Amino acid sequence: MPTLYTVIRRPLITEKGMGIKETQNTLVFEVAENATKTEVKQAVETLFKVKVSAVRTATVEGKERRRGRFAGYRPDWKKAYVRLKDGEKMPEYLDSL
Repeated sequence: MPTLYTVIRRPLITEKGMGIKETQNTLVFEVAENATKTEVKQAVETLFKVKVSAVRTATVEGKERRRGRFAGYRPDWKKAYVRLKDGEKMPEYLDSL
């Protein structure tokens, strides 16, 4: 059983994420690559004490990065879109933005 902080790595605070937060009542997180939707839902509900209605996940491929003639790739990572139930309050870390 993974812990909460190994499932949810960090919140993604981007312009797109803020738009989704305001219009769709949805939070965006970077999560562990092997985390399931059920684990993400349980972690968010426990950590922020809110009710989750749906979780969508997407695997983001790493971009190619170059340093002179040497090329490599950043690692792949996974993000989760967590939709809160109607009437739920957003967690405090997003209120100040």
